[in-house]
Amino acid sequence: MTAPQPGPGGVEVRWGLEQLGTLLCRLGIERPFLVASERWDALALQAAGRWSEVPSHRIEVAADADGILAVGGGSAIDTAKAASAQSGLRLVSVPTTYSGAEWTGYYGVRDPGRRMVGGGAGAVIAAIVYEPKLTLDLPRDQTVGTSLNALAHCAEALYVDGRTDEGDRHALAGAALISEWLPRVVEAPGDLEARTRLLEGAMHAGAALAASMLALGHAMAQALGGTYGLPHGAMNAIVLPAALRFNREVAPQAIDALGRALGAGDPVARVEELARLGGFERLRDLGVPEEEIPRVAERAASRAGSKANPRPASAAEIAELLRSVW
Repeated sequence: MTAPQPGPGGVEVRWGLEQLGTLLCRLGIERPFLVASERWDALALQAAGRWSEVPSHRIEVAADADGILAVGGGSAIDTAKAASAQSGLRLVSVPTTYSGAEWTGYYGVRDPGRRMVGGGAGAVIAAIVYEPKLTLDLPRDQTVGTSLNALAHCAEALYVDGRTDEGDRHALAGAALISEWLPRVVEAPGDLEARTRLLEGAMHAGAALAASMLALGHAMAQALGGTYGLPHGAMNAIVLPAALRFNREVAPQAIDALGRALGAGDPVARVEELARLGGFERLRDLGVPEEEIPRVAERAASRAGSKANPRPASAAEIAELLRSVW
């Protein structure tokens, strides 16, 4: 397996949990502060302290810690990133979903009820360790949702303001792997090879995110998830097709390239097909109130992803996009 080139700040990538101890030693981290829910107790990782509330808006790092170790999905990693930004300590992540949060210093802060209460930047991303075995029991909805979040990273990296050639390479590699291997994982969740290849796709998607950042689809997903405490992956799965349709007028070549990577003549239809593997079709199915769409659209319009979109989108236009998938 080929890891991507080092990301921002020289991020190191390793495969296999057995690499973690050697990596921490090489980085000079002897007393990592562990951020992981109780689900990962069986890993018995040695740490200077432990924070198990995930997500959390009140994390406190042990005074004698010399690094931070995150194990889990996007919520655990974002919680750890907040701690890294506050403390200045380097972060090593072991992602257990396909979210890609491990690649950037940006983070959202949610309370234990998953409501957004803030966010920021400045986490010190040092290294990532991928262990496909930790994804084997990931439920279907989380598998598909976080994979579609990764796919959204790929799609938006291709046309966001500030896109890069490096981001394009990772985006296309990631999209191809996700499109090929996500259906196989859904069909055979215990297939370690399929899980490994899907995680490789998510790795490339995360590298694309780090190289190029986010656009309108993520702005809508963040506004929805932060308002109603809904899973970020599920929100991306539902709103990404609307964002692709909106941007096709100004970014046809990028969206055509996405379609080729997905192996589909109609990339929007392929994204919708993949989203349905997790049961994600309409916002109403997850309890989003139709009458509150204008308020959510205002929040989406103010987000950085919306401002980096290649086609300006007013709050009224975003409201129409949200209604199209309501």
